[in-house]
Amino acid sequence: MKILMICLGNICRSPLAEGIMQHLVHQAGLNWTVDSAGTGSWHVGECPDHRSTAVAKGYGVDISKQLCRQFSVNDFDEFDLLLTMDRNNLRDVLRLARNDGDKAKVRLLLKNREVPDPYYDSNQFDPVYKLIENGCKAIINEYH
Repeated sequence: MKILMICLGNICRSPLAEGIMQHLVHQAGLNWTVDSAGTGSWHVGECPDHRSTAVAKGYGVDISKQLCRQFSVNDFDEFDLLLTMDRNNLRDVLRLARNDGDKAKVRLLLKNREVPDPYYDSNQFDPVYKLIENGCKAIINEYH
């Protein structure tokens, strides 16, 4: 299974989702590949937001070596499942889909619920971590 986590800038939510999923996949002994990307290009080549790195570290997850990248149409070919954090990013990714096969790979991480963007409220990083962790656990249960 190859999973891509997607948010807007690839600095807060999707790096957390990548790190959390990698951690859980490792614990479960699964041979899955996990990556993350943003629909926007503002932070390409940068490390995740220091608040995401800090909250992840507090839970024993290291995301400090990740580098932000932008989502590409080629990601439809590389990944089995593309999980977006909110409906805006879901719409943006689906807009780039070339066919129904591409569209079938894309969904919200939390199925019918969005992961809020914590960028403008530092107090939201811990609750966002927990939301993402629960979503990742559900994905593992669904596909394992």
